[in-house]
This record gives sequence, C-alpha cells and structure tokens, in this order.
Amino acid sequence: MDGGGRLLRSLSAVVPDMMPGFAPPRLAVAGALVAVPARALAEPLRPARRRTPHGLGGCLLGILSRRPRLVGNLLAATLFASVGAYGAVCSGEYAAFVEANGTLPDLIARSVGFSIAAVTISGLNELSETQVLAAAGITPKSSLAFLDAADIRRRLKALPLVRDASVTKLYPDRLLVAITERQPYALWQKDGQVAIIGSDGQVIDERHDERHDGLPFVAGENANAHVAEYVKLLAAADDLQPKIRAGALIAERRWNLVMTSGVIVKLPEIDPATALAGLARLERTAHILEKDIVSLDLRVPGRVVARLTEEAASNRADLLNRKAGKRSGPT
Repeated sequence: MDGGGRLLRSLSAVVPDMMPGFAPPRLAVAGALVAVPARALAEPLRPARRRTPHGLGGCLLGILSRRPRLVGNLLAATLFASVGAYGAVCSGEYAAFVEANGTLPDLIARSVGFSIAAVTISGLNELSETQVLAAAGITPKSSLAFLDAADIRRRLKALPLVRDASVTKLYPDRLLVAITERQPYALWQKDGQVAIIGSDGQVIDERHDERHDGLPFVAGENANAHVAEYVKLLAAADDLQPKIRAGALIAERRWNLVMTSGVIVKLPEIDPATALAGLARLERTAHILEKDIVSLDLRVPGRVVARLTEEAASNRADLLNRKAGKRSGPT
C-alpha cells in the first residue's frame, strides 16, 4: 500500500496465468509497476453504452424507447383517427364537407394564400369563359397549389372546339389559360343533322343558328373527311360558285352539286374540276342553269346530258307531236 491507499502490483500479479513468451502489454515492457486503485479491482466491468443516432430521428427514437407508454398512446390515437375518418367517409359527412368547402388539401392551401383569385382566359371566339371554366373544373373551392395544370389541359383539349390549350400557374393566386380554337370551316349534313366542322373534318359543334350558313356545305357519308377536296372544286367553279348551294358525296367517289336553282349537276369521278370549269363557260354563254331542267350529267367528258322537269318534258312532247302532225299533213 502507498500513502494514497493504492495497492502496488506487477502486471504478472494482475494476470497470473500469463504464459512465458506471451507479449506483455506496452505498459509492462519497461518493467514498471502499475498503480491500480483497490476500488477499481473490486468493481465489476460495466457494458459500454449504446450510442443513439443523432438528429430528429435519433431524438424521437430515444424518447420513444424511454417511454413505451407514449408509443402505445400514439398508436391508439392513430387508430381512433383512422376509424373516425372511415366513419365520416362511409356516412357521407366527408362528401358533404368536400361539396361545401372543397377537398381538405385545397382548403388548407386557400387558408395560407394559395386560392385562385383571378383566371385570365385568352383566345376565345366561339367558346365562352363559363364553358372553359366548367370543362376545366375550376371553382372557387379550387386552390392554385393543388391544381393539376396538365390534367386541365387534357380536359380542355377534349372539347371539340379546342385545337390546343396551355395552362400556366402564377403564384400565389393567378391562373392563365390560353385557348386555340378550331375555326369553323364548313357545314356537314348527315342523317338530317347539320354540324359545324373544321378544316380537318372533325365536328366542332352542332349548327344552332344562322351564323355559319355562309360556309361550304357538304352532305353524305364521310363527306366531312373530303371537305378540303370539295372546297378546291368551289375554287375551280369561278363565277359559278355563288350558284352552288351544296356538294353531295356519292359513294365516297364523286360529287353531285346542288345548285341554288335546284338543279343537280353530276360531276365525274376523274378530273371534276375541268368539267365544272366547262359548266361555268356554258352558263355564261347559254344560261343553262336557268332552263327548265332537273339535272345536268357531266360524267362523260365532252358531253352534257340534261334532264327536263316533268312540265318541260310534257310541253316538249306536245311540241314534238304538233311538229310531227304538221309534217305528215291531212290524209
């Protein structure tokens, strides 16, 4: 023992079973004696403390590991909240809440300033702002934060009148919508119904009034798909064009023209523009469309076959009979 109450031992005494030849610790290499307090020799070794992770996750893990009752309370609260939410959905209370206030995320977003205070819509001609907002599903209950611009663009492009659309969100509370409409190109009649179509033949809308009655008019099965071809024929008609009321597609191969006088002009399948140009010259010189005829058949190149009205045919028959009687004379 020294004056400090410490027991002096050699390393060989601390480790009595050290075998000859075994490399002693570095402290024993110099042959020095190590002072070890007697209390340290009497106390058992304690296991090293496990280090907990740092940060928020480590802090929460430490709290929960020390308070298992808190874990149980949190799980119970989560369970009760889930059951309550499920009951609200099943009873229709949540649906009524959404109907009155919008979805919960939208409600929260609006409360922090991300409502839709202004919607600017450009490019409208045929459509109205009300129609655009209804198709987009934008209401005062919507929020800018949770607005799906791509989905709104798809919904707007589904409108027959819309060729393209763009939707831009300007935070915190503005929405820009740019519409490119299909331009009315022609009218198409099928099964007694008249629709407005675009240059690609796609139906834009039904005909509701007389605003578009000056557009080219086509009729027949799939005539809408051939409308560009018909418009080219009108261009070839020159000064005859104002006298053409409509074009009827026959067997998806050729056109019959319905004139304003009611005369039907049957065009050939091959090179109808040339036949129509010839009819325009004939009208200028002979005013053939003002005659008592029902139809003109131009399907044979170089020939014009006219069919008279019943009255004109009867008068012509009487005239021919009288001429024949005069030639034969009395017997």
